[in-house]
Amino acid sequence: MLPAVSAALAILLALVIILGGGDGGSSNRPHAQTGGFDGAAFPLGVRAPDFTLESQLGRRVSLSALRGRVVVLVFVSTNCRACVLAAQQVRGALDELAQAPTYGKGTAMPVTQVLLVSTDPSADTRAHVERLLATTSLSTRAQYLTGTLAQLRPVWRAYRVPPMSAGRTASEAATTVLLIGPNGAKRVGFGLEQLTPETLAHDIRILQGA
Repeated sequence: MLPAVSAALAILLALVIILGGGDGGSSNRPHAQTGGFDGAAFPLGVRAPDFTLESQLGRRVSLSALRGRVVVLVFVSTNCRACVLAAQQVRGALDELAQAPTYGKGTAMPVTQVLLVSTDPSADTRAHVERLLATTSLSTRAQYLTGTLAQLRPVWRAYRVPPMSAGRTASEAATTVLLIGPNGAKRVGFGLEQLTPETLAHDIRILQGA
């Protein structure tokens, strides 16, 4: 009787290994339904609404002009603690990517563009923006975009972002980091509870095709 039970258990174990891909440790597959992303994946083909705003350097920046790059898009305010945390996590992801080895024949990792879009233009003075970028070590690694209320409101509506004027609690709770693929489509979103430098860098690498 015992040999029969042992044989049945052995067959069951073999089936589990075969159906699981035979790799044992990879049975934990958090990416099975998300295309490999750690963040929340958008359905394929969801376009990121275009906009044109002004950077902290006084340059006009259009999202559509950044096609071919992975864009990290964050709606922030210099008067928002959650936004500072999100910016620090983005900085950490950029550090992770900078430490990655090159691939191909000396080819560098494709450039990732970081856009921080103001949700509080009245508070986001040039001095406040420069201080936040310096505090988060993003002064030369991100563009902080702002404009008039007439310019910003359509962008907030398009991305369903509550501005700081809607209330600090609602605005900070909605802090999200979006990844836009090289083809201009929204691909991944991270809430603060999901966001770490490692998970963000992981998903950026996927979009870069590394």
